[in-house]
Amino acid sequence: KRAPILIKKEFVESMKDGSVVVDLASEAGGNIETTKPGELYVHKGVTHIGYTDLPSRMATQASTLYSNNVLKLLKAISPDKEYFHYEPKDEFDYGTLDHVIRGTLVMKEGKNIFPSPLPKTAPPAPVKQKTVAELEAEKASEISPFTRTMTSAGIYTGGVSTCLALGIISPNAAFTQMVTTFGLAGIVGYHTVWGVTPALHSPLMSVTNAISGLTAVGGLVLMGGGLTPSSLPESLALAAAFVSSINIAGGFLITQRMLDMFKRPTDPPEYNYLYLLPGSAFVGGYGASVYAGYNIEQ
Repeated sequence: KRAPILIKKEFVESMKDGSVVVDLASEAGGNIETTKPGELYVHKGVTHIGYTDLPSRMATQASTLYSNNVLKLLKAISPDKEYFHYEPKDEFDYGTLDHVIRGTLVMKEGKNIFPSPLPKTAPPAPVKQKTVAELEAEKASEISPFTRTMTSAGIYTGGVSTCLALGIISPNAAFTQMVTTFGLAGIVGYHTVWGVTPALHSPLMSVTNAISGLTAVGGLVLMGGGLTPSSLPESLALAAAFVSSINIAGGFLITQRMLDMFKRPTDPPEYNYLYLLPGSAFVGGYGASVYAGYNIEQ
């Protein structure tokens, strides 16, 4: 029964020049449509090996491989390293310093030297033990998580206070809006690049956060600045900001839960509640400014 055609002619012709195919079913007609049983030929740059006596050729391949290895071994221990050469007066160098050749030697001058010793390796560098004073100095130089978070919260408090101060001394409302937009863009841009764990930087999360952020900012701009919406566009803007805030808050919550799954007992504690300080300073300062008569229309 003829072997089925598995690789058609158009498949072979789509191969790159220099490709080689071996048809193991050549004796039964071949699995490749372009195979010529019993021949070695090239079809449009693709070499076809279609020998029908491949099993009988394996003995020759194995013998050639084994003899080549033996020849290389004899060359390695021969006095003439370039060409295998031996005369009765010469002595083979059994390479006692070469662990590869040494591993092939069982007896030498009537003495059993098998197995060969392990190859010598450089000893690892000794680990310098730190003294108690050095350990205490390192521990003292480390910044505690509370101090680190408190410093960050203090910086944010100073930043929002500066924004409020600029709003108070601004000559007009356009300057206030410009400075506020610049400050928010700087904060958001910084945290987008540096404040996110690298493992969470994926195209899906980046697009989702970007869309949610833009809709929230757009809704805040179109809300009009009043306590309640007075028109349909302002109501739609309020709804957009509300839905976006849910998405953003849910994203932060899910991200924190994901990070908590990989938290170890030895990790330092977190004091994220300290970031309420800059938020309280901004809301309180804004309320105090409005109460004192500094509003956006001025």
